[in-house]
Amino acid sequence: MDDVSNEVTPAWTRIVRMLEGVKRDLKRSCLPPVIWKDALLELAQAPAGTMRSIEVERRIVLPQYSLSRLIDRLVESGLVERRPCEDDKRGLIAITPAGRELQKRSSKAYSTAVKRHVGAALSGADLVRLSDIFGRLDAVAAMTDELRETSSTR
Repeated sequence: MDDVSNEVTPAWTRIVRMLEGVKRDLKRSCLPPVIWKDALLELAQAPAGTMRSIEVERRIVLPQYSLSRLIDRLVESGLVERRPCEDDKRGLIAITPAGRELQKRSSKAYSTAVKRHVGAALSGADLVRLSDIFGRLDAVAAMTDELRETSSTR
């Protein structure tokens, strides 16, 4: 176990450094935080550009209280709007034309930053392996979340 823990921390530190590099590149491009891009992307890909807030929460893995503040900021910025929904009192969140435009610009800048910080250093085969590794980590996280949800409902 000690061998694993000695290897995990440096690996995680390198991942965080890459993420911070991507965030810095977006900030230099005068674009909002990555979480804004993620929320706008999910809405842009949704049918009719609308989703219930709980769906956005699940897709971008953000706690409900943080999502509410994020949605408030996006509404204030004119990037999304709230719409009534008959079966959900919280209503729907809809992307606006300005939100779609920002989503496109930020996605391009994000892609460029990811290529710079990750893709430039790795071969195609390395990227396939990295994707596989992150897929396994994602699966473990999903199982952990599912177990946590199951145990909390008992």
